Amino acid sequence: MSRIETKFLELKKQGRKGLITYITAGDPSLKVTEELVRSFENEGVDFVELGIPFSDPLADGVINQLAAMRALKAGITVKKILSAVERIRRKSDIPIILFTYLNPVLKYGFEKFGKEAYQKGVDGILILDLPPEEADDYKRIMDKNKINTIFLVAPTTTDERIKKITSQANGFIYCVSRTGVTGTRNDISTEVPALVRRIKNVSALPVAVGFGISNAQQVAALSKVSDAVVVGSAIVKRIEENASHPQLVRYVTKFVRELVQTLHKNES
Repeated sequence: MSRIETKFLELKKQGRKGLITYITAGDPSLKVTEELVRSFENEGVDFVELGIPFSDPLADGVINQLAAMRALKAGITVKKILSAVERIRRKSDIPIILFTYLNPVLKYGFEKFGKEAYQKGVDGILILDLPPEEADDYKRIMDKNKINTIFLVAPTTTDERIKKITSQANGFIYCVSRTGVTGTRNDISTEVPALVRRIKNVSALPVAVGFGISNAQQVAALSKVSDAVVVGSAIVKRIEENASHPQLVRYVTKFVRELVQTLHKNES
């Protein structure tokens, strides 16, 4: 059983919902990325997604696109990110999910990537532009290396396709809260509860809702209909705004602390 699966079971037993925080690995540096992961865990974050920077991030909005460009300009590579995960693992057991596109993984090599990701301590991988119909070889390699394969379900996904996706996935299902790209939003889509129900009608996997979740109030609202909530762009934006500040980690963690506290208050 992976750390992801173990954590979701733990949350269910405790009657709690999970918080997944996303950051782009290497923005503004891998040292800061490692410090943020450890700081988030200390505040009670349940899972961390590390984005592998890519030059053509089709599913990402401007905030995450710019973060990817900054990381690439700083020389961040898949190999360096895996080494960072290894360093994080020396002091942390937080479940780590890599959030990526197919090209970086394909270039690295499925076999090599799966083996090294497991060795370094990765628990799950979400490749945004790899559909389950094309994922057989990839999924076989990830299964062999005990890494969860996570797929997206969007509001436009048909019931038939949801069955296909959930039959291929493990760890959890990433439920996209709205059509379009990542980024902060002022409101949450009214489609989410129905979409989560559609997923749960055909799968026992936990469901995490992401894309466009910007503040603590939205986290609290979406936690009522899901097993976990993902916050990304709102965190990445704060990293961008404080990138040169010596107290960057403290400032960003303050925002994450508010998310955790609101989530827990909502559960009490």
